[in-house]
Amino acid sequence: MNRVVLIGIICLAMLLGGCASEQTAETQDSPKVAPTARVEKPGKQPKIMYVETESGRWMIHDINRPAPPVVTPGKACGDAPADSIVLFDGSDLSKWADRKGNRAKWVLGDGYMESVKGSGPVQTKQKFGSCQLHVEFATPEKVTGRGQGRGNSGVFLQGQYEVQVLDSYKNKTYPDGQCAALYGRAVPLVNASGKPGQWQSYDIIYHRPTFKDGKVDRKATFTVLHNGVLVQDHVILEGGTGWQGPHAISQYELHGDKGPIMLQDHGNPVQYRNIWIRELKD
Repeated sequence: MNRVVLIGIICLAMLLGGCASEQTAETQDSPKVAPTARVEKPGKQPKIMYVETESGRWMIHDINRPAPPVVTPGKACGDAPADSIVLFDGSDLSKWADRKGNRAKWVLGDGYMESVKGSGPVQTKQKFGSCQLHVEFATPEKVTGRGQGRGNSGVFLQGQYEVQVLDSYKNKTYPDGQCAALYGRAVPLVNASGKPGQWQSYDIIYHRPTFKDGKVDRKATFTVLHNGVLVQDHVILEGGTGWQGPHAISQYELHGDKGPIMLQDHGNPVQYRNIWIRELKD
């Protein structure tokens, strides 16, 4: 073999061996570094292009999707909208009766009706289930009594479940019995009571309970605005609101799908006006 070629081969072998040794030493002597984790990029979320509704399957922003019906609102705040049933407009009590179906014994004033002590409650002749209810009321301007004896009345849905009416303006009582309470069940979020004699309002969104095999299957819910202030926020009613003694309340009892709107006579001359209702789907 040519001597020059042999020397070249030996040099190349030494060079490669040295590089390999260097590389090994570097690997052994260098600090170990954890490999960089591979971050998988999240995939793009699929576009939502359709929604399933009661009226069928519709593309998002589809111009052909059924539009809601047009409802003309009342001219002033609190006025009855066009699709409501006016229960009391201040002119007569023709849509109201006592609990036996006889003529209501409450008295008519200038655009309002007023409870009469000992006459009992009045209730609508027509019956309702889930609904939106607007009621305006005024407790006596002349303050007499205290606690539960001051401007006491109540608005009952389906003749069963009470939203308390009371003069709660600087009048201490048990919180689950003050104005806008679901009586004995739910304390209002705030006390939004007006002064005695002032007209006040309730706007109530009520979804009735349902029953199955004689037991409650779905509990009632209440959303209540008192003088425009949210005081009951989609509250699930855990049972009845009937008074059962100083520290007891009623439970759910089986009843029909519809019942009257009832206003309570609790011995105080409370006035009511501008009552209207809109029936809601369950």
